[in-house]
Amino acid sequence: MTAPITTGPPTVFPARLPSLTGLRFLGAFVVFGFHLHAGGLFAGTGAEGVVGAVFGQGATGVGFFFLLSGFVLTWSARAGTPAGVGLRRRAARVLPNHVVAWVVVFAGLAWLGGASVLGGVLGLVLLQAWVPVQSIYFGVNTPAWSLSCEAAFYTAFAWLLARVDRVPRRRLWALAIGLMAAVVLVPVVALPLPADLEYWFVYVFPVTRALEFVLGMALARIVRAGLWIRLPLWRAGALAVAGYAVSGHLPGAFGYVAGTVVPLALLIPAAATADLTGAWSPWRGRTAVFLGEVSFAFYLVHQVVMRLAEAFGPHAVGLGAATGMAVALLACSLVLAWLLHRLVERPAQRRLLRATAPA
Repeated sequence: MTAPITTGPPTVFPARLPSLTGLRFLGAFVVFGFHLHAGGLFAGTGAEGVVGAVFGQGATGVGFFFLLSGFVLTWSARAGTPAGVGLRRRAARVLPNHVVAWVVVFAGLAWLGGASVLGGVLGLVLLQAWVPVQSIYFGVNTPAWSLSCEAAFYTAFAWLLARVDRVPRRRLWALAIGLMAAVVLVPVVALPLPADLEYWFVYVFPVTRALEFVLGMALARIVRAGLWIRLPLWRAGALAVAGYAVSGHLPGAFGYVAGTVVPLALLIPAAATADLTGAWSPWRGRTAVFLGEVSFAFYLVHQVVMRLAEAFGPHAVGLGAATGMAVALLACSLVLAWLLHRLVERPAQRRLLRATAPA
């Protein structure tokens, strides 16, 4: 058995792990590529198969975010911090971007005559993922369905953390392995369901996706306890790429989440440990960290940009035009993400945190 590494006593652990910030953009980028592919931009160009092979499983990037959220929140949690304070901090980071994106998209849908009042309200208050109707949970700004799950995770975080903290050190790996097994078994439980409900239950339902969030929490405790295995980041990355590729060939709903949960669960602690030990990491450089910082805004705006291009732009014909359009969509999404991050996310977060700080 591979010996665990010792990362030092908890008192010397840094609050921030830059490689995890850098990796955020990779998760957002594969989701961007998935939406490009699903939108048929490269259909009929001769490159559709290649694009599908690279980005066809890009939706699994959302699972990376759920794992990462559990890990980061547990890593940064401090004893004695009231549950309400932690919840306000997460709300201050997430809600300003979400509300601005929601207003823009809902206004556009209303102008085009395609707005649903019920779906819009549920999407605004981040309850859409609880409704097993695709026009609701993917309504308005489609990527925001995952924020509906995150909102549930944040609300339950203090309760979950108290229970994860009670797990004895010697049983942390058993907890993590059990959670991985539970994620793999979710598609089995969903087999009797109709196809539309099966998809929602496996991929969208906050309760089943919470398994990944809690797994991230358990992994953070494993790293803090010095129990992480000696797995270099490059090797964990190779396993993640392999899992990503293989998951596209799994039957039925097993490719949505189950096929990538284990390699992603190895990647995140490996990146964190690389930062703790000073080992090589391509994700903590200045550019990678900058892209990671704007990745949340990028995630929220990229499909809005794609919809506008589809509605008002010329249809790309040929590989060169499609490639040029893809680059333009990426560049435009990044610029808008940077503006949203600088003009909305950061200043709103500062103001909201000041307004809710105890006197």
